Amino acid sequence: MKSPSPINPILIIFLLNLSLQNFSVVQNETEDVNYFLKFNVQYNNLSQDKIWNFTERGDIDRTTGLFMNNSWQTVYLVNSTFPVETKGNDEDDNSVAILQFQKLVLQPGDNLNFTIWYHAVSNPRAIPYITETDSLNLTDIPQNLVDEYTLGEGPWQTGNQQLVSLALHLKGSETNVLKIVENFIKWIKEHISNPKDRHENRYYPNQTYAPREGDCDDQAMLCMHAVTLCRIVKIPAYLQVGCIYLPRHFDNASVWNNHVSSVERRIGWHGWAFINVPPWGWLPVDLTFVPQGFEDPLNAIKHAAVTLQNTTQYINVMHTDYVAASLEEQKFLLNNGFYVHTEYEMTLDVKNDSDGVEHFSDETPSTLSIDSWVLIVLILLTIFAIFGSILISVRLRKRNQKLSLPPPPPDLNSQDD
Repeated sequence: MKSPSPINPILIIFLLNLSLQNFSVVQNETEDVNYFLKFNVQYNNLSQDKIWNFTERGDIDRTTGLFMNNSWQTVYLVNSTFPVETKGNDEDDNSVAILQFQKLVLQPGDNLNFTIWYHAVSNPRAIPYITETDSLNLTDIPQNLVDEYTLGEGPWQTGNQQLVSLALHLKGSETNVLKIVENFIKWIKEHISNPKDRHENRYYPNQTYAPREGDCDDQAMLCMHAVTLCRIVKIPAYLQVGCIYLPRHFDNASVWNNHVSSVERRIGWHGWAFINVPPWGWLPVDLTFVPQGFEDPLNAIKHAAVTLQNTTQYINVMHTDYVAASLEEQKFLLNNGFYVHTEYEMTLDVKNDSDGVEHFSDETPSTLSIDSWVLIVLILLTIFAIFGSILISVRLRKRNQKLSLPPPPPDLNSQDD
């Protein structure tokens, strides 16, 4: 099954500011770290006469992402308000699920609300030790990767003359792949600034090139930035999006005249590039969320957010034109009087909760581990034992008191015959 790219919650994530430059992060652990993720989505039909049919757009409104599973992480969908009808892959080969809604049509004034819970196991992660001298050349990149990941499809404007000229200028006569990527990173950090305000829509590369500003996903994949520049010079590249556990983070935002709103609790969404650099293969390139700074351009690779254990990889964007998709979604919601509200929440699993963060207070998925249940049973048994001991002690005390009482005095009024 090839499903359309979902708006729930993937596309909506792209509509919000993904930049996370000023947040502190949890340091890497030496053991697995477990998280719960809770996604709540509400569809509201506030129109006077329009009907929201969930099947008209190819089940896009009933589709949700399933995260990815690899050597860095394992993510389970542990519970959902509505059962999963089918599973498959979208256009970018991401695992997705189509939910079986209780109703397929929203009449004017109706709403539909559902929640999805995930459990993520994040493994200790590391990337190879990289140096310019160890990097191979453009001709060493496997041709099948060049054929698939350097196309000008979707948002990748590899045919735009301004961007082509820029990419070729920055490359020059260099053939060392890592050095070329470094040149791109340096130029982006020196010439592209983050916007002062949120962008209500994503930008195409040429749109970011003109004002010289862009959000983190723009810097990771759009414009002359990372992915587009790399694709122009035949270096395979694509965008990846994920979420970062941020214990003190809260955000409440809306776009498109409040037709799309979102709340984030202890979770931040972020985008970065994945670029193929031989001999190491795919390496992350993060252009905004690198606490160590960019004095060394290779920090964008060595200390990318995805190398931290508190980052969970969600989806890849390889072929889909999500800029066009977001514009279509904006038109659909505004023209029909439809509204989408999402809430994202992330917490540490009980076994890892050492930061005092409160866990989900309602509808927590029933995924307590065996150890947790054993602990609960032991606590209950201990409580029963304590109360049983108290009760027995009280009864014995009363019995002893009765046995130790002196005999009653003789009845002085009685007379013998």
